[in-house]
Amino acid sequence: MHFIWFIIAGAIVGALGRLVHPGRDPMGILMTIAVGIVAMIIAAAISSGWLAFIIGVIIAAVLVMLIGRFTGSDRARARI
Repeated sequence: MHFIWFIIAGAIVGALGRLVHPGRDPMGILMTIAVGIVAMIIAAAISSGWLAFIIGVIIAAVLVMLIGRFTGSDRARARI
């Protein structure tokens, strides 16, 4: 059951990251969930409190999307 909540939280975090991230993102829902999960893991590793975790999650999600944009395929970069 925890795995399902982790996926739901990843979807929410990924959606918040996409909302804050400037420009278009050619990602689907599975990639959005993956970005959210990675962002939660990064924020959990570097944060010390609940507020720091929330802020860190959003910042990490945007950073993961930017890294994905610059290291992605040429086709994904052409859509910028």
